[in-house]
Amino acid sequence: MARVNCSVYQQGVKRGEITIDEIGAALEQQDTFVWLGLVEPDNELMERVQEEFDLHELALEDAQKAHQRPKIEEYGETLFVVLHTVTLAGQTIHFGETHVFVGRRFVITVRHGKSNGYGSVREKNENTPARLATGPGYVLYAIIDFIVDHYQPCMDTLQHRFRQVEKDLFQLNPPAAKLEEFYNLKNELLSLQAAAGPLADVCTQLLRFHGDVIPKENRIYYRHILDPCGASASVR
Repeated sequence: MARVNCSVYQQGVKRGEITIDEIGAALEQQDTFVWLGLVEPDNELMERVQEEFDLHELALEDAQKAHQRPKIEEYGETLFVVLHTVTLAGQTIHFGETHVFVGRRFVITVRHGKSNGYGSVREKNENTPARLATGPGYVLYAIIDFIVDHYQPCMDTLQHRFRQVEKDLFQLNPPAAKLEEFYNLKNELLSLQAAAGPLADVCTQLLRFHGDVIPKENRIYYRHILDPCGASASVR
């Protein structure tokens, strides 16, 4: 049940769903890549994934554990990227993580905690096969962009809650519960900053050092994330 979706794409067009055991054969086909999505997979499944994609054991160990800091690491020809996600449910913000393996012929997402799925990202990308044809680097951008899009609504919610609590705190003898809520809001804000802040560095590293995964035609999309209106400024 941990496997969400495993699809093979050829020249940007989805050719169908495949099983874990069929990944090796799919990767032998010309102009193809595989996109695998997992949610909190167990050790047995991750070991099978490691074998099919020849993943480094240290990256695999990291991907099986949540509470990683946002980062990008290089293991041979594979990149391992940790992204922090946010999900808004009413007035409550849930924090999660997505760990991404990216190679020239594959992209793997491993979700931990409460987070939005990437079904809508897949559907949107499959409607633009020319962009998908540029490879897994574009998929990584689409995932990061989707995550960034959820930061601003959370920030707006925190600001609204802060104004309400601030108004109550300046009343005579404010209730102790309001002071506790204020500190909880502060912690949520710091967590949101910790999630969004490192994305600028991650995207910069992708642009500067990983042209094999991020081809020239995809760099404009990563620069969009670095725009002052994008992730790097969303929680200022």
